[in-house]
Amino acid sequence: MTVRLFRQLPLNLDVTPAYSVDDFMVTPCNAEATAWLDRWPKWPGYGLIIYGPPGCGKSHLARVWQEHTKGRLIYGADLNKNDQVLTVGSSAVVVEGADDANERALLRLYNGVVEARQTLLLTATTVPTRWSMMLPDLVSRMTALAAVGIGKPDDSLLQAILVKQFSDRQLQVGAEVVVYLVNRMERSFETAREIVAVLDKMALDRQRPVTVSLAGEALERLAEVQALVDKAQD
Repeated sequence: MTVRLFRQLPLNLDVTPAYSVDDFMVTPCNAEATAWLDRWPKWPGYGLIIYGPPGCGKSHLARVWQEHTKGRLIYGADLNKNDQVLTVGSSAVVVEGADDANERALLRLYNGVVEARQTLLLTATTVPTRWSMMLPDLVSRMTALAAVGIGKPDDSLLQAILVKQFSDRQLQVGAEVVVYLVNRMERSFETAREIVAVLDKMALDRQRPVTVSLAGEALERLAEVQALVDKAQD
C-alpha cells in the first residue's frame, strides 16, 4: 500500500513555514516530484532522479523520502573517496549530488542496489543527459532511470522560501515586505537567498528593521552588482 507523504499546505505569512518530514509545501513547481515520491515503491525500475537548481528543495524531498524508507544517505562527492559502499541493511539508498560522484563508484553502487533489489533515489542539478559521464554502462543506466525536475518557484513557494530565510536569520519582517520582494525580484532560489543576506547586513549595519523601503534599496544594490558582473563578462 502506498503511503502519501506530502500534502498541500496553505501559506500563512504570519507563521514561519515548517520544513520537516511532516510538513512540506507542495506547489506546482515541485508537485510532480512529490507525486513520484508518494508513489514509492511502485516505481518503474530501481530508482528515480530528482534534478533542479541549488536550493530548489530536492535535498529536502530526498531527506523526507530517506526518513520514510529508513534508507541510507550518501553524498555523491564522497563516492570519489570511498570505492566500497555498503548498502546492506537498508531497503533504499539516497545519493545527494549524484552528478558529482565518481563514475565507477556510482556504477558499482547502482549495480549493488539492483542486485540487492533495493531502491535508489538520486539528486542532481541537471538531467542525466547533461552529466559529464564517460562510462557507457553508467550512461545507459542513469538515462534509463525515471527523472523528474523541480522548476522555478511560483509565488507561493518563493514567499515560503523568503519567510524561511528571514526566520533562519532571526529577522522579523512583515508580509508586505515579502510580497514586495516576490513581485520585483528575479524568480530564483539563489536570488531569494542573496536578497535576504543583503537585507540582513543592511539592517544590522543601520540598526533598523527590514522594511519595504530597505527591501527596495537591497534590490537596487543587487541589480548594481549584477550589472558589474555582466560588464566584466563582456
